[in-house]
Amino acid sequence: MSHTIITPQLIAEHGISNSEYDLILKFLGREPTIVELGIYSVMWSEHASYKNSIKLLKTLPKEGKAMLAKAGEENAGVVDIGNDLAISFKIESHNHPSALEPYHGAATGVGGILRDIFTMGARPIAALNSLRFGNPENPKVKHLLSEVVNGIADYGNCFGVPTVGGEIYFEDSYEGNPLVNAMAVGLLKHNQIARSAASGIGNAVIIVGAKTGRDGIHGATFASIELSEESEEKRTAVQVGDPFLEKLLLEATLEVIHAGLVVGIQDMGAAGLTCSSSEMAGKGEVGIEIDITLVPQRETEMTPYEIMLSESQERMLVIVEPQNVEQLKAVFAKWDLDAVVIGRVTPDKMLRVIYNGVVEAEIPAESLILGGSAPVYSRESKRPDKLTELNSFDLTKLSDPSDYNAVLLKLAGCANLCSRRAVYNKYDHMVQIGTVIEPGSDAAVVRIADTDMAIAIATDCNGRHCSLDPYMGAMGAVAEAARNVACSGAKPLAITNCLNFGNPYKPEAYYFFTEAIKGMSEACLAFQTPVTGGNVSFYNENPEGAIFPTPVIGMLGLMQDYRKATTQYYKAHGDSIILLGDLKSGIGASEYLKQQYNLIAGSPPQIDLAREQSLQSLVLQLIESQLVASAHDISDGGLLISVMESCFTPHQLFGVQLHFDALDRPAWTYFGEEAGRIVVSTNSNNCSKIRQLCETYKIDYTELGIVTHDAEFLVNDHISIKIATLHQLWRQGLSL
Repeated sequence: MSHTIITPQLIAEHGISNSEYDLILKFLGREPTIVELGIYSVMWSEHASYKNSIKLLKTLPKEGKAMLAKAGEENAGVVDIGNDLAISFKIESHNHPSALEPYHGAATGVGGILRDIFTMGARPIAALNSLRFGNPENPKVKHLLSEVVNGIADYGNCFGVPTVGGEIYFEDSYEGNPLVNAMAVGLLKHNQIARSAASGIGNAVIIVGAKTGRDGIHGATFASIELSEESEEKRTAVQVGDPFLEKLLLEATLEVIHAGLVVGIQDMGAAGLTCSSSEMAGKGEVGIEIDITLVPQRETEMTPYEIMLSESQERMLVIVEPQNVEQLKAVFAKWDLDAVVIGRVTPDKMLRVIYNGVVEAEIPAESLILGGSAPVYSRESKRPDKLTELNSFDLTKLSDPSDYNAVLLKLAGCANLCSRRAVYNKYDHMVQIGTVIEPGSDAAVVRIADTDMAIAIATDCNGRHCSLDPYMGAMGAVAEAARNVACSGAKPLAITNCLNFGNPYKPEAYYFFTEAIKGMSEACLAFQTPVTGGNVSFYNENPEGAIFPTPVIGMLGLMQDYRKATTQYYKAHGDSIILLGDLKSGIGASEYLKQQYNLIAGSPPQIDLAREQSLQSLVLQLIESQLVASAHDISDGGLLISVMESCFTPHQLFGVQLHFDALDRPAWTYFGEEAGRIVVSTNSNNCSKIRQLCETYKIDYTELGIVTHDAEFLVNDHISIKIATLHQLWRQGLSL
């Protein structure tokens, strides 16, 4: 073994605490080598080990009759959709890399999540994203936004997957720490599911795909620290991707999986060869011995430390029976990709790393992995004192606006409510020709080839809501994602999540995480949408403080007939506009409150899970019975923003004439963000049937007005605006 002197300074530089180092000494029975120290450093980092979150993650509901691969078992969850078909989907973060190298950070975030999907044996059929930035008027933020979007677009477009949906929010708290969460969805047959555990003593261990370089070294550790000025020095921890090579890797990987040549397979994401080899060995309760002298390298004189910790993209580790090695190598050669035997599966449960005949690392694999003997912590949680003051702020004392036209015009063009067309026009959302509902509506809908079925997918989270009440905010994120999927005509099936929070060692930051887990868990149990997996991203802080807690939800829904997929857009002049749900609303945590009074205060919308279930069942029945022409969830901006967005169809503009009781606080009725509400449009002949169904489901019914061909947006005696004026402000509110 190499004999680098392991000093306290070197241990600290690797992010290993004194107690953790003592644990390493216990597992090894000796002082570690520098390679072993590096391996423990990345495998016990927050990003890889989930040491500060795993206890709480285990409380999330993971059981469901449709689950074929559960959270934590494999690279991504797998959900049965019938007809011997299944969907694999997952969302993950690439926040810190994107803060420093926004183009490559975002691009490799897409590449990594796509590999998680096709490593399962699934062909990717859709991609989504969830993004957070600071003030878009800030030139640095504009640069980050543009580069992130270009990175996502270029990788997805070149790879050939439709980017069909997502969300973007702008808040000051994300100024120095943007969030870039990438989601991917794939389709496979039940008998094509690939597993990640190594098995079969003597089986070959093969590295496939791209050559290994020095990019991305210590990326997992980098993702487990707060961003600071010193972070600029860690640009080498940001990987660089090649979508064209990944497309070749996709085809070769699926070919060998579907041919039955693969015993186990794992993507080389965070921590690279270290993570894939140790996790495959640990999950399979076997050992893996590798000779990294054999690893194909694109740079000269790479050290064992660098080879093991490199996070070069577009690589996989594959376990193959000896008699299938040449056949597998031939497949990868056909696609111009390396496939090199670098080791074998052993019975001793050790991860053994050899370089030039010297054993550089010999570690019990079980000591490295999540669910094994890696350290697990329970952190202190303390409710921030400021929440009491913010939640109890008396919003009733705020005066109503004197000009409702001005309020609506301001909201229509503000960064959080305006059109995202400038962003999603960069994405190819029609490649593979399966997209039924394109970006811009409540949820994207993608048809399942050779069937009548389709899936609906959406990402949702309001960090501002979570900053004031993480329990209710997280519950609201699940509820909104489910409503969005239901508004498209799909029954919610399961979720994936990307949990973006601050430093877990700060009790007030950890409070937000613990409460969000509780709220998410309750909502998922109520909707019967188990958690299939996802990602925890801690340390999202900058010198000014932590980001808003942002537990992003990726929701999957299923519809049996893609022809019944429903959009948010009005369809015909004279149709009635109906509110399903309570007309009354508060303005706590709303965009209206922020824009009109520069306040973030009060309590976010309160979630009634039973009412949410009834509302979703109601709208699904209305769509199935073809009683509604459109359906649109009410969320950010409130009732009138929802009505306005439904006027802006991709091909024409509609007007509206609304006449309804605005109650005693019209601004609250118009712009409050009360949850559990949907606006639908329908032929007036259907109104009585819809009213009867509302009574059956115990959901409030309010006829708001009608759709018009007129050029006006008219609301009671309060608002009269040219629809073209609203549309122009909304359309031009965000530019790249």
